[in-house]
Amino acid sequence: MGNEKRYFPALNDIMTAEHTLSEILSPTPLIHNRNLSDKFGAEIMLKREDLQVVRSYKIRGAYNMIRSLNKEQLERGIVCASAGNHAQGVALSCNKLGIKGKIFMPVTTPKQKINQVKMFGGEYVEVVLAGDTFDHANQAAEKTCQEEGKTFIPPFNDPKIIEGQGTVGLEILQQSRTAIDYVFVPIGGGGLASGIGSVFKQMSPQTKVIGVEPAGAAGMKLSFERGEVTELDHIEKFVDGAAVQRVGDITFDVCQQVLDDIVVVPEGKVCTKILELYNFDAIVVEPAGALSISALDYYREQIKGKNIVCVVSGSNNDIVRMEDIKERSLLYEGLKHYFVVRFPQRAGALQNFVTNVLGPHDDITYFEYKKKTNREKGPVLIGIELQNPDDFAGLTERMLANNIDYQYLNANPSLFEFLIG
Repeated sequence: MGNEKRYFPALNDIMTAEHTLSEILSPTPLIHNRNLSDKFGAEIMLKREDLQVVRSYKIRGAYNMIRSLNKEQLERGIVCASAGNHAQGVALSCNKLGIKGKIFMPVTTPKQKINQVKMFGGEYVEVVLAGDTFDHANQAAEKTCQEEGKTFIPPFNDPKIIEGQGTVGLEILQQSRTAIDYVFVPIGGGGLASGIGSVFKQMSPQTKVIGVEPAGAAGMKLSFERGEVTELDHIEKFVDGAAVQRVGDITFDVCQQVLDDIVVVPEGKVCTKILELYNFDAIVVEPAGALSISALDYYREQIKGKNIVCVVSGSNNDIVRMEDIKERSLLYEGLKHYFVVRFPQRAGALQNFVTNVLGPHDDITYFEYKKKTNREKGPVLIGIELQNPDDFAGLTERMLANNIDYQYLNANPSLFEFLIG
């Protein structure tokens, strides 16, 4: 067992994948971003995989693996599991190659992604919703493969998938006019980081390759710390394109060899970056697509004066999620605060709160009053939005000065989740 040769993506295989992908894809642009460059004092370029034909890099690995299957495998059909982006890549591949595919997606997948899968696959794909997470959908897909003799197309844990994703790295090096000091790559299961990292380690070894994970699903970081693939007991599914409970065994091994660091980013910070990219650059990204840019704040000193590439991995974002994205951003930035306030049940109590407690720029954005006729005080759930996080201290001081009976919900995650959701 100890004498087995470890898999490492070979440049020749990644170049072969690039040739295969040229059948259906053109390279995505590597674009200098002025706003980010000015903000961080560095030359920051974005690899725009959000402009891919299926609006994410996933088509690369999917098509590369499916194209490698033999005639018998293609005739039997294929199966995959995905939270959305891999599914779209598989769907388009099935359509282009004229083969049947069955695609399993979590029940929680945004409708926009489900509709995109159906659109790209057309008559060649069947979408099956199963389980609440990617891992549940994945188990259902693997069971179907065993029962029906179809070929499973994994989202990340396969050499052909990794080699397909590695073509992103080849393109970056072909497109950049200068040596690259850092490349920031999002991590879900690890396929993209494995592929890009292996290219840079072989062609540009001086480049630091930094993986980026969401805090609620930092499986690669934990696996690195423990020295073995470790399944997470629970994941935060918000960054759905990078939320997996268990990274791949193959990708873990490759990432150990090619990553220089892993940065873990809170979901709220990701939301702030999504809004900034939209407002300042007119770039629409999904949560996973903002991960690499979100990590720049943690490398502010190291990247000054350097040449940086951030991989923008996808843009499959459902517009109905924007309110949630804004809310998470405000909470993370310290601009949105929730309280349960127990008002005396008398006329003028609310007016007193508005007049004497709220600051000149504070705004009540949520109010739910439940009058209790058999008590002297009635609880009210209040959400207050500030213009500046520093205004919070003054708000709480005025509450105390006016003898306001309150409970601060932001500091109580269990109660917050129960009352606010």
